[in-house]
Amino acid sequence: MILKRKHIVSILLALPTLVISQVKDTLSNNALQEVVVTHQSQNKKLQDKKPLASVDDYLATQENITLVRRGAYAWEPMINNMAIERTRQTIDGMQIFHACTDKMDPITSYVEVNNLDGMDITSGSQGSMFGATLGGSIDLRTRKLSFTEQQTFKGQVQTGFESINKQKIAGGNFDFTSKKFYASGSIMFRDADNYKAGGNKEIQYSQFRKLNASGIIGYAINESNSLEASIIYDKAIDVGYPALPMDVGLAEAIITSFKHTYAPTDSWIDKWETKLYYNTITHRMDDTKRPVVPIRMLMPGWTDTYGAYTTLSTTIKEKHHVSVNANTYYNKSLAEMTMLSTIPGATNMFAYTWPNIKTNYGGLTVKDHWQIDDKNSLLVSGTLGINFNHVSQKGVDQLSIFLNDNTFKQNKTRTVGNFAVNYERFDGEWLYGIGTGYGNRAPSVSEGYGYYLFNSGDRYDYIGNPNLKNESSYEGNFFIKYATPAFSTKVSGSIFYLNNYIIGVIDPVYNAMTYGGLGVKKYANIDHAIQGTLDWNFTYNIDANWKVSGGLTYSYGKDSDKNTLPFIAPLAYRTAIDYKYNAFKTQLSLKGNAVKNNAAEAYGEVRTPSYAIVDWNANYDFTIKSKALNVGIGVENILDTYYSTYADWNKIPNPGRNLFVNLTYKL
Repeated sequence: MILKRKHIVSILLALPTLVISQVKDTLSNNALQEVVVTHQSQNKKLQDKKPLASVDDYLATQENITLVRRGAYAWEPMINNMAIERTRQTIDGMQIFHACTDKMDPITSYVEVNNLDGMDITSGSQGSMFGATLGGSIDLRTRKLSFTEQQTFKGQVQTGFESINKQKIAGGNFDFTSKKFYASGSIMFRDADNYKAGGNKEIQYSQFRKLNASGIIGYAINESNSLEASIIYDKAIDVGYPALPMDVGLAEAIITSFKHTYAPTDSWIDKWETKLYYNTITHRMDDTKRPVVPIRMLMPGWTDTYGAYTTLSTTIKEKHHVSVNANTYYNKSLAEMTMLSTIPGATNMFAYTWPNIKTNYGGLTVKDHWQIDDKNSLLVSGTLGINFNHVSQKGVDQLSIFLNDNTFKQNKTRTVGNFAVNYERFDGEWLYGIGTGYGNRAPSVSEGYGYYLFNSGDRYDYIGNPNLKNESSYEGNFFIKYATPAFSTKVSGSIFYLNNYIIGVIDPVYNAMTYGGLGVKKYANIDHAIQGTLDWNFTYNIDANWKVSGGLTYSYGKDSDKNTLPFIAPLAYRTAIDYKYNAFKTQLSLKGNAVKNNAAEAYGEVRTPSYAIVDWNANYDFTIKSKALNVGIGVENILDTYYSTYADWNKIPNPGRNLFVNLTYKL
């Protein structure tokens, strides 16, 4: 078996050497460092692999994106190896904040694939249109409709099954459009048992159940003005997190918005979009299903966000494509911890882990994509914002214990923002780009005001520090791309110098509150940290049916004391062979990481062995009485390898061999 695995891996790794011939082609300019996953109807590349995969699975395939996995559900996305505190995540431009102090509910967990239109992903301080960022941004775009001259109705039903955790998937969606009105709806249900790692080892507390539903209605006032209202409801229950000491009894979100769009046909304004929105998230950590727990705990959390933005796009002299966005939001974050006493008559212990922090933000973002000429373009972007925090008096009382001065006040106002310049040149088959940027951010709710937040990875309790300085980043990036119809390759890289880097530092004065904890860390600014990535990828279309692709990614991260930063990826590689013939498509792929010897031992990490995983999938479209039935099947981790990656919390193993089938019937 070992020889067989080595033989398969060797064949797949040798595929890049097949790149021989090249054919000339032309390229068009695009904004630098921006990745756009287009509408499903225009680009089915991701959907063809595994049509009913989770949003996490799709994110994992994107450049610069890695995910921290604490179980089989709701993985935390990182951009350029930076956690969500240093990046920005939105849904249709709406600011939404997770309600779990342990980041068990990133906002990407509140959207499903059948109401997802695409993802706008930016890298670095170029940022999004919706606020400042250091590492980059993810904007999940839900499905959108347009008005049509003729009434149309489209719909589909979907179902699937996965063997690894007996996951049952069922859902569907519909679209109705007319000249003055449109409506869309979707629903998706998932029910999964514990999954099994390689070697048929069951991973306890990895089950989950999830329901997601969404709806959109639109009305055309006239040819230039339209209104749209939307809602997303997402509810997950009985969610296990095998890498953590607690599970989740409930994660529930309601996300609503009302939008006006002005799109004139003959005006200096290309488009003007204004949106009002509200969302609320309830999250309850639960350990009642764990048989042996030293101290039973209740840990609910809530976030409520009210917001608005207006974005105006225009074109000046056919060269400057300018977008201006003004946005504001109000957020309230509250989380509690109750430690239940096992002694009859004794009092339970209670604390606010997020002591009712209220945040007001207002900001302005401007982007100008200047098409200098046919070969040269420049993208200039900038954001300036004001971030205001207010913490309850109980929060002041709690945190004052850990501060060495009397400067802690209930209110804190910070100026945040970023600025970036990216230049791009097109020259025949070659495309070049170089850029630089600066950004800074305010501390997150946990970093500024968190109270005894237990990190099961390094086994320390974390305490917030409202007197932290803003963390800032100086960035440089580049890419070189060569492309013809048959062959394309790209080398890209970025480097970040992070000043006043925010991270937990051991405070020896205090003892851990959590049973089994090693001590207390207080968030602090260290002098600096340096992070960087270097990526190479290629695609070779051998002929009309066969395609080979692959790449390598190298990452780097050190703090000012030369310690490796946590969650810095080791050398990663991927390669795949695709074949298509008429309505049939199939792919055999290999992905893996090298050994992670430079583990961040100062931050609780340990060495991670190398791994290599082989996957296969196939997809076929049947026509049944003018209707379409899509069948997707596949086997993930064909060799049933038992492995953990550097991003698996507490080194929980990944799923073993998984057989899946997805069916989609278009009405």
